[in-house]
Amino acid sequence: MKEIEQRVVDAIDMQGILAYLRRLIAIRSFDGRETAAQQSIATEMEAAGLKVDVWDLDFNKLRQHPAFSMEVERKHGLGVVGVIGEGVGGRSLIFNGHIDVVPPGDENNWHYPPWEGMSTEGRVYGRGAADMKGGLCCALFAARALHTAGVHLKGNLMVESVIGEEDGGVGTLATILRGYKADGAIVVEPTELHVAPAQAGALNFRVTVNGQAAHGCMRGEGVSAIEKFIPIHAALMHLEDERNHQVHDPLYAHYRLPYPLSIGKLSAGNWPSSVPEKVVFEGRYGVFVKEDLSRARHLFEEAIYQAAQGDPWLRGHPPIVEWWGGQFESARISVDHPIVRTLTNAFSEITGTKARLEGVTYGSDMRLLVNEGKTPAVLFGPGDVRNCHRPDEYVAVEELVTGVRTLALTALNFCGYEAG
Repeated sequence: MKEIEQRVVDAIDMQGILAYLRRLIAIRSFDGRETAAQQSIATEMEAAGLKVDVWDLDFNKLRQHPAFSMEVERKHGLGVVGVIGEGVGGRSLIFNGHIDVVPPGDENNWHYPPWEGMSTEGRVYGRGAADMKGGLCCALFAARALHTAGVHLKGNLMVESVIGEEDGGVGTLATILRGYKADGAIVVEPTELHVAPAQAGALNFRVTVNGQAAHGCMRGEGVSAIEKFIPIHAALMHLEDERNHQVHDPLYAHYRLPYPLSIGKLSAGNWPSSVPEKVVFEGRYGVFVKEDLSRARHLFEEAIYQAAQGDPWLRGHPPIVEWWGGQFESARISVDHPIVRTLTNAFSEITGTKARLEGVTYGSDMRLLVNEGKTPAVLFGPGDVRNCHRPDEYVAVEELVTGVRTLALTALNFCGYEAG
């Protein structure tokens, strides 16, 4: 390791990262209530020596953009970006992380309280620990280490804290439209510290299956929407299986199901002794990397149409498909792009092992950076997505250590620095 690289690594404040992560977890930034957390991040950025831009998001204006997507109605939202660097003679780099988290669900299912950021046995527990306040803290404290070490970056390093990623990416879209673009970007999603130059897309759907109500004692005179849902469900599971058998991408070779079709919510009927007249189900539909969204939607709708054609009732009362909420495009960059090479080299220098390249199966703000911001981006961060959106979410302290060190060296060598 070069002397300046060692100086940067030595300047990383791990105790500070852990302490701030616990404080950040304690701020309940879900269901559109992200402002307090964003204000905290802005204050921490200023303390880290970054030049900070804070602004109010104009949701009405953002809604006019074709890439706008937002499920949660927000009364207020802040954009927060901190910048360090000279901005002359070097490449620019973005560290992007979202401050919003998903709800904790039934807190009685947690062994560790979701809002305390409890640290035990080499892990930090809490909602957002992995997804993705841990990664955001790594990004912030990597920039702080560069400032503490007295490094003068030639290019700009921008640390973006964004809102609304979990429900469509409105925060990252807002930063792009404000003018924040770069030669490369790292979205600090929980990838187990694997480098992901590709992300799948995901589309939220809602399907309504209509039946005909009747008294339960005269079931034969009604049409159960639940019974009519069953062939629709079977058709969608067949579609999922058929699509996943087409995958031959080496970045997705280790996944059993790289492009899942998951039904996450279902409601039916309105009275126990009535034949249910309606079923409404919602879910998310995995989209291939580089797949056209209109094609993906067509295949989904066609599968439902063909299933309906095989049933006399459904043929005359076809299910209604709606596309709503998060509509995530896929994204991909070359594995030979300079941001990929610089990041993998930094990881190898820190760990002594070769970085693992793979795609991820979830949607993320990477697709906005790549497709809308024309900023080549990868995903890289501490934590495992398998521990996210569930009780006892956690991030390993060891991964935080490796993550912040890798990010610091990546910024140093990607942006360039003044000698001395």
